[in-house]
Parts: sequence; C-alpha cells; structure tokens
Amino acid sequence: MISSNPVRVLVADDHRMVRQGIIGILKSSGDIEVVAEAGDGAEAARKALETRPDVAVLDVSMPRLDGFEAARRIHETLPDTRILILTMHEEEEYVVRTARAGASGYLRKDGAAAELIAGVHALNEGKSYFGPRALEVLSRAEEAGDGDPYGLLTDREREVFQLVVEGKTNAGIAEILSISRKTADNHRTRLMEKLDVHTSAELVRYAAAHRLLH
Repeated sequence: MISSNPVRVLVADDHRMVRQGIIGILKSSGDIEVVAEAGDGAEAARKALETRPDVAVLDVSMPRLDGFEAARRIHETLPDTRILILTMHEEEEYVVRTARAGASGYLRKDGAAAELIAGVHALNEGKSYFGPRALEVLSRAEEAGDGDPYGLLTDREREVFQLVVEGKTNAGIAEILSISRKTADNHRTRLMEKLDVHTSAELVRYAAAHRLLH
C-alpha cells in the first residue's frame, strides 16, 4: 500500500528492462510512487518539469542528454527536486560530475535494492546519499577545484555535443532536436570553436579525455 504522502519519483534509464526493474524496486517499498519514467535525458528533463517529482533517479549513460546534463537542467529549473545518480561506472570522475551537476546522491547499479530505497528516502528528507569513498573523492575534488569539462557551451550546444559524439549527422541532429540543418551546423561550429577542436574525431577524443563517453 502507498501511504497518503508517498515520495513522488521520476525514473530515467534508456534500457526498458532495467528501468522497469528500478520502478519495481521502488514500488515495493510501499511509500514511493513513480510518477514518470523516461528513456533518455531530454525526456527526463521534460517530464520532471511536467510532474515536479520529489526525487529524480537518473541513469548516467543515456542518449540525447546523459544523466549528468539532465541532472544539471533539472537542478536549475526545479531546485526542490532531489537527484539520485545511478551508474555502473566506478571512476572517481563520475562522483565528481554527480555533485557538479547538482545531484545529492550517487549509487552503483550493482548495489542492493534496499540501498536504492534508502537513498530515495534520504534525499526526500533533505539529506545527501554518498558512501564514504565517494565523499573522500568529493573532498579531494573540492580542494583541486575541478572545472566543467563542457566549458562555456550553452544548453543547446551541450545537446549537439552529445549527439555528435554519438555519431549523428547534421541532418540527424536537426531531426532529433526539431531544428533546421543550418541551425544544427551553426551550433556544431560554435561548440567546436569554444572547445578549440576542428573535426568530429577531435571532438570524440575531447569527450574521451574528459570522461564524457559512457
């Protein structure tokens, strides 16, 4: 039974079976209501605005917008929505990017179901949910003053960046984002100028060097 005041949650993961598994775990708690689900980061950001969940549970590796960029947008537009990042990655950079995006929690996907439920409840209560190792990583990153690997890119340029890295052509980008090919090309040109890269291959290498490939 869902309580009279359930925690309202959005779940985003591009793998339907994984997403349904997460939803099933959350629903089993009895006091969590999944109000929306999404299969990519752009859809997650849009549905968050529509439903205004208490907590958004986001996978990292998603098309169009990855979980970090989706988290950043949700945090900017809905500061009261708490964000929990789920990932299979162990690299310290993922912990750093989680916090930088405005998320308040970080969990490995191979953790226990009870840990996911506990994380959602902790975030809903205004707490953060990082393990001891993750907190140590964040402390070191704060001292080092790590910056944003996307630099000064606009929201649209960040979307185009990810789509280029995914191998999309200007025509494909235009169709996905519902813009003209010329506009897609202009965004692509400007973002490459800002990042000081000159070809798509260099852009992919930039993404790899800054751990923006998932």
